[in-house]
Amino acid sequence: MGGEVTNCDVLVIGAGPGGGNAALQSSRRGLSTILIEDHSEIGTPVHCGECISEIACQNLELNLPEEVISKRVHGIRVIFPDGTEKCLTEEGYVLEKHLFERWIAEEAVNAGAELHLGHKLQSMERVENDSFGGWLCDGKGDKFPIHAKVVIDASGVAAVSSKLVKLESDAPLNPKGKVVAGMQYELTNVPTDGYLDFYIWPSYAEKGYLWMIPKCDGRANVGLVTEDRPRAKKALDEFIEETHFKDLEQVLPPWKEKGSPAFGGTIPISGPFQNTHHDGLMLVGDAAGFTSPLFEGGSHLALKSAVYAAETAAAAISEGDLSSERMSEYSRLWKAEFPPYDKILRGKNALFDLTDEEMSLMGSCFPDEMSDMGASGKAMVGIRLLLRRPGLYLKRIVPAMLAFGYSRAKYYGW
Repeated sequence: MGGEVTNCDVLVIGAGPGGGNAALQSSRRGLSTILIEDHSEIGTPVHCGECISEIACQNLELNLPEEVISKRVHGIRVIFPDGTEKCLTEEGYVLEKHLFERWIAEEAVNAGAELHLGHKLQSMERVENDSFGGWLCDGKGDKFPIHAKVVIDASGVAAVSSKLVKLESDAPLNPKGKVVAGMQYELTNVPTDGYLDFYIWPSYAEKGYLWMIPKCDGRANVGLVTEDRPRAKKALDEFIEETHFKDLEQVLPPWKEKGSPAFGGTIPISGPFQNTHHDGLMLVGDAAGFTSPLFEGGSHLALKSAVYAAETAAAAISEGDLSSERMSEYSRLWKAEFPPYDKILRGKNALFDLTDEEMSLMGSCFPDEMSDMGASGKAMVGIRLLLRRPGLYLKRIVPAMLAFGYSRAKYYGW
């Protein structure tokens, strides 16, 4: 352990969207808050497609500054293997994600949080008085050691605290969940009508999808997620070479000064971890497995889970009860609000059990505009499927169909 101990109410690990908002919300609630980030700057590398819906912003009461918005968009267009196109029209934004994350962190600092870059958490030890008294955290960085009453882990898919904290059974806080590989390029002169194009084309993206996410100045992110991680880059290169993206120039994104134009990361797809809280500890965003299972959207979930974590931390610290039982309020809050992961996962698995031809047939039965598809609309799709291919019901076509509805923006889909 290093020198003099730094004390705080809340230590937030990771300055991505979830971590930045956790620090902001904690500070606004009057908690002494420290936000640490292991990189030397916030927002790089970018791991995601960089978009967020207007519904998400309304839900979060998030007023985006113009400088973080790259382009306003109309929603999602889903493109099935045979080229059938269906839209989910829901207004939203494509961000310059590195600027967005820096903005949230700056807002947290303005609200009173301390920000320390180049700080990597390496150990967590329980502080025991008459009862649990927080965590003594150490690692690389001159601010360590830090004694925090509550730790909020927003360290992304790495879920650092899960590897450091053991339960009474000596098992890790959470077993390693399933992930997919995400990779993309930024291309120039990409034609767009203001929709995000999502291609469900298994021949390129096994149990995943590809996308074109338009940005300002004719730029766009073109990428994929796939369970075939070793083949991710080759599959993306083949998709670009064999489609209308072929002759478009690949450029370095604005946050990247040199190296390969490809960028991305890994995304959790197993749904929320079994445990998202412990004594004086809560996991938010990707660290908790919070991504929408079909289209892997995570920003809305990360930002909202941070609100719930800060709310729970403030109440627990005020009451002097940092126990796991008290922290369970956090899990209760997100479970009451977040999408029905079990239904979406069942639907996703059913979708990927279909052949390309069967996926396309399902797509052809959807209305051209899927955002208005209520109960009667879903029933009509079911009737169309029944008339065209009754045998598809044996392949669980209904859960696959419903998964698209649950992945709408109001269900935290993007």
